[in-house]
Amino acid sequence: MVATTATTTAAVAALSDWRGWPTALAQLWRRSLRFRTLSVTLLLTAFAIFVTCVTMALVIQNDLFESRRNEALEDALRAVDSAQAILDSAEIGDDPAALSELWDSIQRDLARNSTAVGITGSRIEIEPDADVATVRLNGFTAGLSMNLVSPALSNRVVESPDFQFYQSVALDVSGQTVPGIIVGQQLNVPQAGPFEVYFSYDLADADQTLSFVQRTLWIAGIGLVAIVAAISYVVLRTVSTPIIEAAETSARLASGDLEVRIEVHGEDELATLGRSFNAMADSIQSQIKELGELSLVQQRFVSDVSHELRTPLTTIRLAADMLNDQREDFDPIMARTAELLHTQVQRFETLLSDLLEISRYDAGSVQLELEATSLAHLAEDMIDQMRPLAEGHGTELRLVAPGGYSPVDMDPRRVRRVLRNLIGNAIEHGEGRPVVVTVDSNQNAVAVGVRDTGLGMEPADAERVFDRFWRADPSRQRTIGGTGLGLSIALGDATLHGGTLAVWSELAVGTNFVLTLPRHDGRLDGPSPIPLEPQDEERDFDDATQPIELADIPSHLFDEGSL
Repeated sequence: MVATTATTTAAVAALSDWRGWPTALAQLWRRSLRFRTLSVTLLLTAFAIFVTCVTMALVIQNDLFESRRNEALEDALRAVDSAQAILDSAEIGDDPAALSELWDSIQRDLARNSTAVGITGSRIEIEPDADVATVRLNGFTAGLSMNLVSPALSNRVVESPDFQFYQSVALDVSGQTVPGIIVGQQLNVPQAGPFEVYFSYDLADADQTLSFVQRTLWIAGIGLVAIVAAISYVVLRTVSTPIIEAAETSARLASGDLEVRIEVHGEDELATLGRSFNAMADSIQSQIKELGELSLVQQRFVSDVSHELRTPLTTIRLAADMLNDQREDFDPIMARTAELLHTQVQRFETLLSDLLEISRYDAGSVQLELEATSLAHLAEDMIDQMRPLAEGHGTELRLVAPGGYSPVDMDPRRVRRVLRNLIGNAIEHGEGRPVVVTVDSNQNAVAVGVRDTGLGMEPADAERVFDRFWRADPSRQRTIGGTGLGLSIALGDATLHGGTLAVWSELAVGTNFVLTLPRHDGRLDGPSPIPLEPQDEERDFDDATQPIELADIPSHLFDEGSL
């Protein structure tokens, strides 16, 4: 089975650096359906089990206490009723000694007939009755101090002779503090009056039982969470693995691996999904193959036609040149016709050359001829070559070159072609305003920017500016003989160098093209030395820096290590 690379990477990152756990877990939460589902399942399951365990523990605790309390109440009532029956049936007459002996016997019976760990009793002080002789009997204590009996419990026992009352207390048994309960009620002794009698019961066994039950519940709860986690993982893995395989397969398919397919097992819904995906991939591969073959046919047709047209075009160009050279001997109409023929043949020849270049790019047969070249000097040469064209349009060309003087490996012919195209477009669309060419460099790249403040373009048009034969305004006539392929070829030249050609434009503000070339290894690393969006949109170009002559540059700047 295929494992998810993103999930594995995120998990390893989360375990290796504890400071990055929150970020890694957040990424894992966003990227892994399995982790997200398993986490939610475990959290909800753990919460449900926690609530269940707490509820059961409270119910068991209450049930144990009530059961033990009822046993204590019944035990105390049985002992008191037995003692009261003996007192009521005893015939002691007026003999104080016999009453005292009977009282001692009753104390022993109370301890013997109950399971209490301690007993205590004291006489209830009441108003003496003149008609009834009262014998003074002492209270007793057997393992229970009256100090543990709260005044509230004592008052209730004294005020309600026919009822039992109890309170929870902490008992000291064998030097250990254990939970307990004290039960109190009245015992009526003939000739001596009522006594309040209290029994203490040890609830340590119930507490131990409760602790055992709670411990068992928590262990069972944790075990249940672990079992649910294992079951959820197995189920999620069974369900999510085909989905993950489909996601990875689709990613590989999108990257260009048209032969990749999903392994299909079984006949369930996931298997149906896999078969449908494979059928879709087969259809896409077939269509792409057909389009590729059609594209090859079209490229071959363009290349063949271009090559075949070169021979008759050469003949037509020679004839057009001869007619153009002799146009002064013709009448005005014939002279203008010869001039137009010469111009259009030149444009046709340029278009044919561009088509041949495009066909080479499409066929992947373009090769760079690298030379160590100063981009600043190359830009200055191109400005000198384009200045007559600029003067014809009333446009001033300016150079701002704070860097880019150290030689960099590039194909100077292709870079000149890119600059010629960019500067020509800036002259054509610059509305006669100054065009500024900026050259700069950093340790990773060299760049040249061509900025005009002419018509500009909308963002949607700027995105299509490198398309073949595309123009922002189809009704606008070209004034310098462009073929509509220049920017497309320029982008290909930049990409062939491992660089970039980007454009920024805004209506009524202008356009800025930036060509960025890497210094080393044909790979860009870092930002371009020239920002794509101009930082000084309202700048007065009349103050732009004039071209910098070679003699004005310190010699140490030509050392590549100095930049």
